[in-house]
Amino acid sequence: MAEAVERVAGHTGGRVDRAGGAAQRDERRDRVLTQGKPSVTRSIADAIVIKDGDLFFLSEPDGQVPLDRHHGLGLYHGDCRYLSGYELHLAGRPPNLLAAATQHGFATVFEFSNPDIVMHDGGLVPAEEIGITWSRILDGKVLALHERIGLRSLSLRPVEFGVSLTFRAGFEDVYIVRGLLDERPGVLEPPVWQDGVLYQLYRGADGRSRSVVIRFSPAPGRVESMTAHFDIALGPREEHELAISVHVAESDERGQVFPARHRRPDLSRLRLALERGSDHAVRRATSLQSDSLLLNAVVERSLRDLRMLESHLHGRVYVAAGLPWFGTLFGRDSLITALQMLAFEPRIAEQTLRILAAYQGDRVDAWRDMEPGKILHELRVGELARLGEIPHTPYYGTVDATPLFLVLVGRHAAWRGTLDIFHELREPIERALRWVDEYGDLDGDGYVEYRSTSAKGLVNQGWKDSGDAIVNADGSLARPPIALVEVQGYVYLAKTLLAGLYRRAGEADRADALEREAAELRERFNRDFWQEQLGTFALALQAGNEPVAVASSNPAHALWTGIADEDKAKRTVARLMEDDLFSGWGVRTLSTRERRYNPIGYHLGSVWPHDNAIVAAGYKRFGGDRAALRIFSGILEAAMHFEDYRLPELFAGYARDEFGIPVHYPVACHPQAWAAGSVPYLVQTALGLEPDAFQKTLRIVRPRLPHFVDRIVLDGLRVGDARVGLRFERVFEGVDVQVLRVDGDLEVEVEPAPAIDHREDGT
Repeated sequence: MAEAVERVAGHTGGRVDRAGGAAQRDERRDRVLTQGKPSVTRSIADAIVIKDGDLFFLSEPDGQVPLDRHHGLGLYHGDCRYLSGYELHLAGRPPNLLAAATQHGFATVFEFSNPDIVMHDGGLVPAEEIGITWSRILDGKVLALHERIGLRSLSLRPVEFGVSLTFRAGFEDVYIVRGLLDERPGVLEPPVWQDGVLYQLYRGADGRSRSVVIRFSPAPGRVESMTAHFDIALGPREEHELAISVHVAESDERGQVFPARHRRPDLSRLRLALERGSDHAVRRATSLQSDSLLLNAVVERSLRDLRMLESHLHGRVYVAAGLPWFGTLFGRDSLITALQMLAFEPRIAEQTLRILAAYQGDRVDAWRDMEPGKILHELRVGELARLGEIPHTPYYGTVDATPLFLVLVGRHAAWRGTLDIFHELREPIERALRWVDEYGDLDGDGYVEYRSTSAKGLVNQGWKDSGDAIVNADGSLARPPIALVEVQGYVYLAKTLLAGLYRRAGEADRADALEREAAELRERFNRDFWQEQLGTFALALQAGNEPVAVASSNPAHALWTGIADEDKAKRTVARLMEDDLFSGWGVRTLSTRERRYNPIGYHLGSVWPHDNAIVAAGYKRFGGDRAALRIFSGILEAAMHFEDYRLPELFAGYARDEFGIPVHYPVACHPQAWAAGSVPYLVQTALGLEPDAFQKTLRIVRPRLPHFVDRIVLDGLRVGDARVGLRFERVFEGVDVQVLRVDGDLEVEVEPAPAIDHREDGT
């Protein structure tokens, strides 16, 4: 494992001392440690995002990328933003956007008309007499952005005008783009034009050269700095086309500076590229159709986003966490996404478990917060990581990824009915269990907790990992070591599930020990974390086992794991559905009554779709079906208000009746993997799908439908080696379940839900 880590890192983990002084380094450290949001750039809420392989591009809704640098838009690969500006002008003015559409996740098409244009002879081309179609296609295989700009005259007289394309190649590490670090350490060479081709080179301080090569067809008539000028003359109803290709490349000091020479852009090949959408079709084990156009659209968008986020690392496939800030491998995010998608696409779980096992910690490394058996938090491969300015090579500062890794092993086995993954990953599983017991419990109190040892690590290491996320009732920050409420639940569930697998493997003694440890943890947990005055569990225990006594969404994660006593669980459901926590769209991360509540705080009052999907599952586990349906309805109806029905990473915590629409969080990632997995998981929860593939059984426990859905049909649902088709339909008494077909050996058992008013879940 160590060799794989070092190969990606490109160095041994030591820090590189460079100019700037101790004060500057301390300031950078503080920004990384205490950053309260993922980026300090301006809003990307309306950005259009496309991705192919490991190459992705963000633009304004009109396709432009502003030439100033204070934004997160541009062309990215390998944690580097190669292209940070790109503007199209007609006669010095931007065209007027009419429409935009994203196709297959890797292409966009924009339709424009012209503003008023003054021709070279002083004549006027009135607005809307020129049609402009701007097609943009990513090709991750050759790391290229291909474009076609179609210009057509709608005038009855000849027109002449200039078209200019201006670029900026920034070569910034993603941490610099995010504003978390503040310098570009290498040397940016001046742009060079040769035979109508634009070249720009960046010599990184990490020994890597990064380049941008831009080719045009036809060649520009005039060039200056980073701008290509074209003189366009169109007869009545005549058309003209420009083609542009932007190639990016990275090479070490021994490699060639620029990529091999490519032919000029071929317009016919660009058109064919748009037709390859079938290669990007949504691959899935389970299909869903309902009588709700909204539900169908959101699920389809979710599955396409997860397909779009698939990325590659040393021949392995994984789902990147989110764009643009987290387009890389994450432990927690990948594991939760895989758990969400088990009913729809179990291969994500298998890929995730294998790649995270390959990077499992194998030694103590304080700089990376690494310990033997620990599952990584985040992997970065950019310039700052290679220089040792950040410890993400990979970085292991997560307290929950390791128990979630074990939970996924158990949940996957329940769906697949085989010990194959358990046996294949036996050593990583054993090491993860040892980490939980030996390294996870820092003070010997029986709880898994965290305290960063890295000079540039994360202060908080649960899913709410911003520096100001874990706060006390008086507004002060919690004091490490910090034992989060949900993490204890994850450990409980991990040991419970793995006990069953060890028992099936014939290791009864090990199974008994794990069950005993889980039971003891459950007893301690319900005693120490319960806060009677809050009516729910504490967010965490901090130094000295003092409760972090604030009302938050985290306790519902503990319900999801089953660690809570039933009476406390039911009170938690009721408490979290009060108006200070439930916004009408979903449960807030922090109650509005708490001193540090902030509706646009990253983890201090915002609403996260993935969090709510787990909250709903926790409710369902303890009979809170109606509350779970309110979560489902709120999140699904929120999706209706986002572009393309795409749920973002998070949105603001304002109450639904304040604005009537969910308020954007300005720098939220979209697409985001666990946000995309949220509605599929809410479907699984509402329908009550509980597999036991070892017993060749699918239990359907108290199935419910949200108030605007009367019918859902699942087809190809895989349990073990069998596949089943199911129809869920609202009837007066509740929900009727019909088994449409079974391919293989599978028994379907239905536990009907008590009758409720079919509209009482409405929000």
